[in-house]
Amino acid sequence: MSVEGASRERSDGEELHPTHTLDDTVHQRVRLGILAIAREAGQVEFGFLKSQLGVTDGNLSRHVKVLEDSGLITVLKGYAGRRPRTWIALTGGGARALENELRALRLLVRRLDAGGSEDAGEGAGEGDGGYAGPAIPAPPPTG
Repeated sequence: MSVEGASRERSDGEELHPTHTLDDTVHQRVRLGILAIAREAGQVEFGFLKSQLGVTDGNLSRHVKVLEDSGLITVLKGYAGRRPRTWIALTGGGARALENELRALRLLVRRLDAGGSEDAGEGAGEGDGGYAGPAIPAPPPTG
């Protein structure tokens, strides 16, 4: 799932909650970490990712495979001296998916900071879809 305009509408014209635009492939903690570190570094070595994310070889391998199969990263194998090494780099699609995920998270944070009201606070509508969302109705009084 990708986020084009960062907000989507339901069939009744109401905008969907910002969490609707989160991408399950990207949003998972380890995979989000892989994408974020690869974006920061340009290209990152498997062992560095493992230590930074605090995961096992097998766990990291599985998440790398999911991202690679989704076309979000490329995996490059080679040698540093005589030691085999694996490097991970973002693809163009991976960079866009990460940016879309960050945009959705920013919209969610802005909405929560604004208390879920119509007024999403300073900066709403500037370059990210400006999702302010409808006010959340108050629960009915209990009697």
